[in-house]
Amino acid sequence: MKKYIRIVAISSLLVLGACSSDFLENEPYTEKVTENFYKTPSDAYEGLVAIYDMLQRDEYGCPLLISEQASDDCFGGYGNSDAQNDLEWDRFMYVADKDMNRNAWKTPYQGIYRANVLLANLDKVDWGTDPSLKTKYEAEARFLRAHFHFQLAKMFGDIVALDKPITPSEIYSPRVAPEVTYALIANDLKFAADNLGKDNYSTPGNPNYGRITKWAAEAYIARTFLFYTDYYKKADLAGVVTKPQAITYINDAVNNSGHALVPNFANLWLAASLENFAGEGNTEIVWAVRYNGSGKGDWGLHEGNRFQVLIAPRGGSIGRYATGWGGATVNPKLYAAYGLGDTRRDATIINFAGEGLNFDPQARDQRQYTGYAWKKYCPITDAAGKAIVEINGGNFQIDNYQDFAIFRFSDLLLMAAELNLGTNNGFAQTCLDKVRDRAYQNANNRVAVSKTAIMDERRLEFALEGQRYFDLIRQGMSVAKAAIDNSGAGTQFNVTFRPETLGWFPLPQSQIVLSNGTMSQNPGW
Repeated sequence: MKKYIRIVAISSLLVLGACSSDFLENEPYTEKVTENFYKTPSDAYEGLVAIYDMLQRDEYGCPLLISEQASDDCFGGYGNSDAQNDLEWDRFMYVADKDMNRNAWKTPYQGIYRANVLLANLDKVDWGTDPSLKTKYEAEARFLRAHFHFQLAKMFGDIVALDKPITPSEIYSPRVAPEVTYALIANDLKFAADNLGKDNYSTPGNPNYGRITKWAAEAYIARTFLFYTDYYKKADLAGVVTKPQAITYINDAVNNSGHALVPNFANLWLAASLENFAGEGNTEIVWAVRYNGSGKGDWGLHEGNRFQVLIAPRGGSIGRYATGWGGATVNPKLYAAYGLGDTRRDATIINFAGEGLNFDPQARDQRQYTGYAWKKYCPITDAAGKAIVEINGGNFQIDNYQDFAIFRFSDLLLMAAELNLGTNNGFAQTCLDKVRDRAYQNANNRVAVSKTAIMDERRLEFALEGQRYFDLIRQGMSVAKAAIDNSGAGTQFNVTFRPETLGWFPLPQSQIVLSNGTMSQNPGW
């Protein structure tokens, strides 16, 4: 799904801003417009690829970066003269840039719009002798629409849920109650889970490598169920998915997907393993955003992983780690949270002193230096210290190529453990044990399964993967505050979580202004 296409339609100007009347009165400059495009399965496929393409747009100001800075695992980081946004995400402030969350708001809506355009036009396609292809494309498009809605809902709370292409008069509709959004998400994910085949696309070379699977949809049902029912204190997922149904879905994915844990945790991450890297298509990856370095410095394309440069060591390559901007420096409390012998610690975090690397924060202009940085997703160098991405002819800022894992099999195991608590404790214990046994490379560090044990395990297993903050707020504001508040290490590291925000981030002020009163700012901001 790395093919890059552009489908231009007059009606796709929702997120592009105003345009002149002369432009609207002209004939289309391309033959591919909505009115005459969706005729063949090939047309529908291009529309589907256009939705997938939006997954690659997460970069600065994306949920991964923002949520890690807001969590207890990272600070803001970057350079001393860099923008204040990153400090404000870290410290729950909203002063320097009232549109600081514009990308986190805009990008998912672009994906939702593309999904809705395809879904609205599927009936216009002549499916010929393979009508089942229509169901498959609908399932993938609805899964992606659910993904983009959840990206918004977990960050901003109440959002505008969209199940069809909207007219100009509907652009700034009022935000809806969470049960409306999550009902749409749940129905979309159920359709995907119930209509996709039992294929496993985790092997490169498979013609469907990287596409949505039944197993990813079942995992997403579990994730949204846990977040919604925990945060909103509900018994089911918006009246659409009951807890027994959620358990059936996640247990099916655990038992029948064909996915499994990679034996050595470090081998999941290129910077942690190098020659022993398991590869991006390893059996543990249930679903990931796929990237490549084919852009070769073209800022107009979004094929590369633009997030990686943000968290790489500031001020030049050091050891095996390629240079970047030094964002989201790692909290020493995370490093200390790992138990003795837990292999995940040194596979997750760069310990500059511990690895014999002379990192001079003053010379490198590193803000909020802690001695620790991201190893997961850190770009790497060759033996001579040159970034691999540059050796391959790319730009180190935009052409890094590591895929971002949205679901690993270990996540399915821990969600299954959480959902099966109280009804099938034996299975829950087995799922937790598998994750801890892999982490310690033995069975001598098992703990009794409980909600607390599972949440502690999730922090260590998925550190720096964009899940920690949302795991905290779904447990309640008191839990989030107890974890996130930070003091005693100097004023530059002081953080005070504000429960009055309810855990949500501020909406971009521009959207509130443009809405003419239909939207109001989130509480606490």
